Amino acid sequence: MIPLSEPVLQGRELEYVGECLETGWVSSNGEFVVRFERTLAEYLHVRHAVACDCGTSALHVSLLLSGVGTDDEVLVPSLTFIAPVNSVRYVGAWPVFIGCDDYCCLDVAAMRDFLTKECLRVEGVTVNRRTGRRIAAVIPVHVFGTPADMDAVQELASDHGLAVVEDASEALGSTYKGRNCGSLAALACLSFNGNKIVTSGGGGAILTDDDALAERARYLTTQAKDPGIEYVHGAVGYNYRMNNILAALGLAQLETIGDRLAVKRANLTRYEAALGPAGASRLLGQPSWSDANRWFYAYLCDDVAAKDELLTACGAADIQARPLWYPNHLQRPYTDMQAYRVERAVWFYERLVNLPCSVTLTPGQIEQVVSVIERVRTA
Repeated sequence: MIPLSEPVLQGRELEYVGECLETGWVSSNGEFVVRFERTLAEYLHVRHAVACDCGTSALHVSLLLSGVGTDDEVLVPSLTFIAPVNSVRYVGAWPVFIGCDDYCCLDVAAMRDFLTKECLRVEGVTVNRRTGRRIAAVIPVHVFGTPADMDAVQELASDHGLAVVEDASEALGSTYKGRNCGSLAALACLSFNGNKIVTSGGGGAILTDDDALAERARYLTTQAKDPGIEYVHGAVGYNYRMNNILAALGLAQLETIGDRLAVKRANLTRYEAALGPAGASRLLGQPSWSDANRWFYAYLCDDVAAKDELLTACGAADIQARPLWYPNHLQRPYTDMQAYRVERAVWFYERLVNLPCSVTLTPGQIEQVVSVIERVRTA
């Protein structure tokens, strides 16, 4: 089988994890947690990285730190993995779904129109005309590692008093106008799930330049336990800290990220060269402002039937290809939520297929995938 995106453990993972086991430091207090956080912050040129047990936990706490609460509303893309949407509900707020641009990221024009046409300013607060609720924040997501237009998002957010939580879960190693994704907002979040370029098997991180936010993030993610040996808790906290074993894996992975990024980009170039021009069907590109990490290779089919045919053909050839996420405004928990100009999100869902993109992918395997695509194209 040619997998979609398998983890690659070819660095010092075994050595570092073995050290955890030999020393007995397997909880969240070990040396590797500190080393991983420090190395991650240095790589992204931010002051603080707070390691968490998963990316969703990082998003949840970041919304709390941003002051989002019960019956607030948060602008989120409909076209994204469901985690940022669920995190909005964790804090008692409500998602408002915004459509996507030509690169599957948050449509800034739609966001602008929603804020200006569907909202009003009441005593310095942006309020949704339909619901009467405060619009408290926006979560731009760098879909497939391609950066959203963060300057435009930040400008709109500033004009309307919105907090920005940057979801860089898929974008470690991507840059926006020369700046690292994960460093483009007061609070940003990463994921180290098993299919990411850098994985710890699970895990996530909160990134910030703000000392107070970092201190509060560490406090909340460790059950809000006050200093000292007594078990005194000053707030409702969460058991969200990354453990030492996961941090050891993540550190070893992070040490080889440059090599991984080079392979991801080279393999995309091989796909592009092999596929060539083919009308509407093509690999999804990136905007001029970005240098994406090319985490996933999204192939745009001519139509819905072609997408279904390609997925079926890949399955028959033992090639692990996958459809795009089902748009979140159509997910059962969220069908009653407000959605604004989301037609293009549905359009992409009906046409996109994610192709195998592992760092271990060989030129021969790329040829196998391309041959299946060509058979479907010419059928």
